[in-house]
Amino acid sequence: MTVDTKEVVTTISYLIGVRKDILELNFAECKGTLDKLYADREATVIRYLCKLRTSLLQHFKKTDIAMHYELKNLTSLEWYDKDNIRQLEKWGFPIIQANYRSEKYMQDFTRLINENIDKCSRLFYDWIIWEYIRDLFYIPKYQKSGVLKEEFEKYMKNIQHYPFQMYIHWQPAELGNILYTDRKFLKLIYEMHGDVFTDHTKYRDADDETRNNIYGFIDSSEKTAIAVDCENSNPFKLYSVLKGLNQDELAKIEKITLYDDPNTTSGWDWLSKFTMIPVEHIEIERVSDRKSLVDVRMTASVVTDFYRDGITSFIIVSSDSDFWGLIKSLPDAQFLVMYEYEKIGSAIQSALTQHGIYYCAIDDFCTAGTEELKRTVLFAELEKHFPTICGESPLELTHKIYEATRVTATKKEMENFCTRYVKTLRLKLDAEGKFVIEIQK
Repeated sequence: MTVDTKEVVTTISYLIGVRKDILELNFAECKGTLDKLYADREATVIRYLCKLRTSLLQHFKKTDIAMHYELKNLTSLEWYDKDNIRQLEKWGFPIIQANYRSEKYMQDFTRLINENIDKCSRLFYDWIIWEYIRDLFYIPKYQKSGVLKEEFEKYMKNIQHYPFQMYIHWQPAELGNILYTDRKFLKLIYEMHGDVFTDHTKYRDADDETRNNIYGFIDSSEKTAIAVDCENSNPFKLYSVLKGLNQDELAKIEKITLYDDPNTTSGWDWLSKFTMIPVEHIEIERVSDRKSLVDVRMTASVVTDFYRDGITSFIIVSSDSDFWGLIKSLPDAQFLVMYEYEKIGSAIQSALTQHGIYYCAIDDFCTAGTEELKRTVLFAELEKHFPTICGESPLELTHKIYEATRVTATKKEMENFCTRYVKTLRLKLDAEGKFVIEIQK
């Protein structure tokens, strides 16, 4: 079973200025994300500016009258957060101005948001098209007569359709809470730009029952190890499992052993750098080009781990039915199997069910957070092309890199990687005064 994630909408809600108590009530499962946002200056700058802009829209005429006839300013009006204003000014953003009217403040807030919103692009994954997010904050041609007035009138007439009644730059419609889940939000903002978001693995995650079954298996074991058939598994999907589970529970695992074939993806070479669990990477050479020996070596090693090293429980990561023989050969060992939907057969699933062996799909774990590993693998492959990069087409080179690493991505994701990293390669001088090519990370 899976549930929809809320990580992206938590970040959007923070940036647009949703009240802290509402944030912590609606996005309680994203406490880690909220804690990072609270500590992030650039995110908080946008949050405070958006709060000011929304407050000004909601009290535009009252503010204007108070400033014009009562000689007041924002810090003496109860509907503005004075602490936010003071903090922005400490950070170097001039907020309070003399002899201002509401219209001028609206221009200032909009200008400051427009100038600073791109600093928050790093808060979102590379697979999200940043321009779609940016458009929710950035008001183009705001200095042109009537633009801000039109935004004001649109907001006031449709305030109930804005998320948590906070202003965003969009065409409001009766869509419910667009920040309810990542699934709903991504679907809608892509549709707003005539696009479609289809990768459900980015916003679906394994439910608590799946996680608790894995934790229960680990907790009930004396010693647990993970054995991975690299030929029949995806390193990025496995990483999504390791990243998505409680790290204190994972710390109880003795080791991860990767049983690899020379023909698999280079992603396995990097996995050890992204987990605290000790990783042993065994690459098995082929005697014949047509026959891999991974399953034989993995079987022998698991048996050795059980009898020699006292490992009593194994998490087998493979969709290959060949390992049913391994499971049957160790009746005193405990097994949990992680598979991939597209590779598993019904016969092995039935056998596991009949023998009371728990199994789950690594596809169910959210892949959104695997971008760090994917990017590292892609960068390493890109660097291999540096000696012969002259004359290469950036987009064709990008396709070569994705094909070589077997990183799955949409056409738009690859174009985004090409634009952000391949087209921005630059020459720099190293410590020895020699030219080197540098990736702009």
